[in-house]
Amino acid sequence: MNESGDLVGDLAMVLDLFDLSVLALLALGGLCLWALNWGIQHLGHSLMERVPARRFLILQLTTLIGFAIYTLGTGALILGVLNPPREFILAAAGSVAVALGFALKDVAASLVAGLLLLFDRPFQVGDRITFDDTYGEIVSMGLRAVRVQTLDDNLVTIPNARFITDVVASGNAGELDMMVVTDFHVGLDADLEAARDIIEEVIVTSRYAFLKKPVTFAIEEVAVAEYLAIRLRAKAYVLDVHYEKAFQSDLVLRVTALFRERGIARPRELRGEVVPD
Repeated sequence: MNESGDLVGDLAMVLDLFDLSVLALLALGGLCLWALNWGIQHLGHSLMERVPARRFLILQLTTLIGFAIYTLGTGALILGVLNPPREFILAAAGSVAVALGFALKDVAASLVAGLLLLFDRPFQVGDRITFDDTYGEIVSMGLRAVRVQTLDDNLVTIPNARFITDVVASGNAGELDMMVVTDFHVGLDADLEAARDIIEEVIVTSRYAFLKKPVTFAIEEVAVAEYLAIRLRAKAYVLDVHYEKAFQSDLVLRVTALFRERGIARPRELRGEVVPD
């Protein structure tokens, strides 16, 4: 009889916490948190347009502020509006901890991994990364997952735990500029010096090039499909990672036109030649 009475009393206490006025205040508080976070994000985008050189710093700050708003705001709403008894808080916290421990072990692993990434900093918001078959820019880093915007405008969500055991490559490591590698192929009998000079001329005159860092080349003989060719691999820096593909397109279009104009021989078909090892 005492146990039944205690159960009824506990249920009554819980129901008393959630009357219509309390639910309305919680809904209003949640809406205010969303509006505040939306305002912070909107302000961040405006600042990035005005100060593009500080884009990465602004993205990192707005991400951190948004996480703090939701985390601290939700806790404040629960404690301030519901004002639950201390015994209820302890009992609820214990029950939730046990349930989450079993149901969300993968999420917990990602949360721990998120903290490790926060301190280890193998990459940061704004970096161009390669992870498995995904290549793109990190747009947000949460305690559970990292979101990557690919060059095809897809938003890919990757759990933090995967970054602890798998290999990830960062192309710019927090910098605005980044190395862009572009391959050009010419015939075995082409004038390599002239071809290299043409490519370098196009790079240094491109409006997307970051010329405070050097332009370098790697030249080797390769087999491409049914062709034997000399590959000129140009390594140059783009002044902003957002211009990566525009930079590559500019190089390919102008170099191809100049090769044709100046008679630079292109690869010829393999006809009985031995492909080099």
